[in-house]
Amino acid sequence: MIELRKSTERGHADHGWLDSHHSFSFADYYDPRHMGFASLRVINEDVVQPGQGFGTHGHRDMEIITYILAGALEHKDSMGNGSIIRPGDVQRMSAGTGVRHSEFNPSQEELVHLLQIWIEPAVTGIAPEYEEKHFDAASKRGRLRLIGSSDGRDGSVTIHQDAAVYAALLDGAEHATYALAPGRKAYVHVARGAVSVNGRALNAGDAVKLSGEPAVELTHGTAAEVLLFDLA
Repeated sequence: MIELRKSTERGHADHGWLDSHHSFSFADYYDPRHMGFASLRVINEDVVQPGQGFGTHGHRDMEIITYILAGALEHKDSMGNGSIIRPGDVQRMSAGTGVRHSEFNPSQEELVHLLQIWIEPAVTGIAPEYEEKHFDAASKRGRLRLIGSSDGRDGSVTIHQDAAVYAALLDGAEHATYALAPGRKAYVHVARGAVSVNGRALNAGDAVKLSGEPAVELTHGTAAEVLLFDLA
């Protein structure tokens, strides 16, 4: 089964300093039909104005992945971590027993465009963790590059859940195929550009949920950046 989730159907909040689109119910956006998909709980597409950001706030028992599309984001947390992440960087924070953090756009001129992803962990009450990895464009060009997994294989960030996250850049004749094991589900989110997923044309912000499918076929990309989630 394949279910299409159009960009225009997402929740939307414009706070002035922050323009955010919610693929699943989040904050003031509530839709009982879209509370998550398997362990995938949040995909927020955020655009933050120069010099603005998320003040210090807390989380518990959630795997939080930040994927930068453009610009830069400055991170600080109660574990003592501080860094600036840019396109190609993937940040993973396991909130565990509790962590407080802030995220700001350090530029006074440029927007920062990012995806914030939440995955529900398989274990709760663990000590908070932080990890950051860089995946250059060449590693994602015309192929699905593993960027997050339960065991940190192939240099991916480690998430505490039976899930795998892949990123791909596809254009022109480039294509990628991903075999789904029996009983697994997939969620494909188009971060930008356009691509066909199992023959269905998607544009930036669109997504598909796949259940009971043997494979995911990504074809006909036009400057596409795509995230694929393999979920139990």
